[in-house]
Amino acid sequence: MTTERIDPGTLYAKKVVSGEITACKKVIKACQRHLRDLERAADPSFEYEYRPEKAKKVIKFLEILPDISTGKPTKLALFQKFIVYMLYAWRNKETGFRRFTKAYISMARKGGKSVLVAGLALYELIYGESPKFDRQIYATANSRGQARTVFKMISMQLKKIRSQSKAIRKWTKIIQNEIRYLKDDCVIMPLSRDTDNLDSLNVLIGILDEYHTASNTKMMEVLESSQGQQDQGLILIISTAGFKLNGPMYSQEYPYVDDILSGRKENENYFAIVYEQDDEEEIYDESTWIKSNPLLEVEGLQKKLLTNLRKKLKEALDKDDLNGTLVKNFNLWQSASSESFVNGRDWKSCGVDTAPEIMGKPVYIGVDLSRTEDLSALSFIYPLEDEDETFYVDSHSFVGTKGGLDNKIERDKLDYRALSKAGYCTITDKKSGIINLQQVIDYMINHIQENDLQVEGIFYDPYNISLFLNEMEKYGYEDKLIEVRQGARTLSEPTKDFRLNVFDRKIIHSINPLLNTALHNAMVKKVNDTIQINKDLNREKIDPAAAMMNAHTGAMFHYKQDKFDWNTYYESEEFTL
Repeated sequence: MTTERIDPGTLYAKKVVSGEITACKKVIKACQRHLRDLERAADPSFEYEYRPEKAKKVIKFLEILPDISTGKPTKLALFQKFIVYMLYAWRNKETGFRRFTKAYISMARKGGKSVLVAGLALYELIYGESPKFDRQIYATANSRGQARTVFKMISMQLKKIRSQSKAIRKWTKIIQNEIRYLKDDCVIMPLSRDTDNLDSLNVLIGILDEYHTASNTKMMEVLESSQGQQDQGLILIISTAGFKLNGPMYSQEYPYVDDILSGRKENENYFAIVYEQDDEEEIYDESTWIKSNPLLEVEGLQKKLLTNLRKKLKEALDKDDLNGTLVKNFNLWQSASSESFVNGRDWKSCGVDTAPEIMGKPVYIGVDLSRTEDLSALSFIYPLEDEDETFYVDSHSFVGTKGGLDNKIERDKLDYRALSKAGYCTITDKKSGIINLQQVIDYMINHIQENDLQVEGIFYDPYNISLFLNEMEKYGYEDKLIEVRQGARTLSEPTKDFRLNVFDRKIIHSINPLLNTALHNAMVKKVNDTIQINKDLNREKIDPAAAMMNAHTGAMFHYKQDKFDWNTYYESEEFTL
């Protein structure tokens, strides 16, 4: 490849796209996006231009920063230069300000992201172009300790260059929780969710470190809302993958950046690059490890990094517990525990953008009324009767408001108002706050009739069910009502079968947020060789999953045998594990 007069950012993109540097699908797409935008920049209607000289100044500064371990100047890897060039070389043609106002940077632990971002924070503190004064930079995280991690790295870097430069020493000041550049009255500070007076900020650069631990978007919202007066404010999300599949990084940002990189959605001001393994099986092939550990690009670091990765993988395999290694060392999102009901990546892979046609289809309905003041659910399993013997699954939840809806939204970290508006749940209309059973029944009947569904069975948890049964008989469904005893004897086999179908991609779903939450929260308890969803854990958030297992006690046999009387079957001696 001819590399003459190609800037490092474009050089990296070309090497990735050509295959000279092994990379995952998302990194390839990020590089293709840059090369495509270089072509678009020639069009007068395209708002942005690429000015490599702007990034070159930043790289020069970063590479004089001393390594905090050795004291020697930092040598950036080519992938790190690519990130800097994307953030600083792309500019608005009219204003000259930076194009990207938000960045999502994710890779395995010890990949060089924190030291890079720490250097960028120092550059903006001392040499930032706009605003001229009062440049506010905040290193934020979910906890106070985590927020100080990047801040401490910035502080250590600054101490090194203070010892080498009289001018820097004169104009900078380091105190416990502040770094100040006195000449322009600028500041770097750590912030966490428990910091006071967050709403009075005027943020230029907001760093969200290890965002995978966040339970909500409050810190993101605070930072973004504070940038209204900034010409080129920037939010930097830097994080590995994690276990919190219901947190905003995995449930909101990760799919959004995937949409941007894949071209399904357009956001010209959002830069994203995700270094991850494309498949779990790749962990057994060392040649692919660079996908999640881009520092393996650096020849001088390869031997050390590979040795450490081999050691961690071997130990995880010996202990038969890969979860932590997959997350930390290969940047793959995982469920919180090996006891999780389904693997988060497997469930995500079963998602489809468009729900299949269900008009006239057979349906197995699961009912879980649980606590009438909290959350109840109807779950639906539709056999698609195709060659692959696939099931489409969906659910609808019913939300109690006892204690106040706002309190419930805050406690569950779920915006039930927005979910209700989107059609995923129904909020009770009773002043007492308890779930209105008639709303549950009306939804079920309307759904059946509107879609001309062929009801194969209504499978219910007997807890708190008597009024429901009485009402359903009025609609002529008494022959379809099937009690599902809540124990391993009844639920173990359908639980195992459902999980296997998810793994085999025989289950598809249309990304229902409440069903996703339930599946991500659901844990199983094991007794000898049996399993069932543990209703004692996260009880208020797993009702759609519990209802789904009730329905699957019937649906699991749809492709296997002729239909028969389920009540008689469960009560007979023939039903065994």
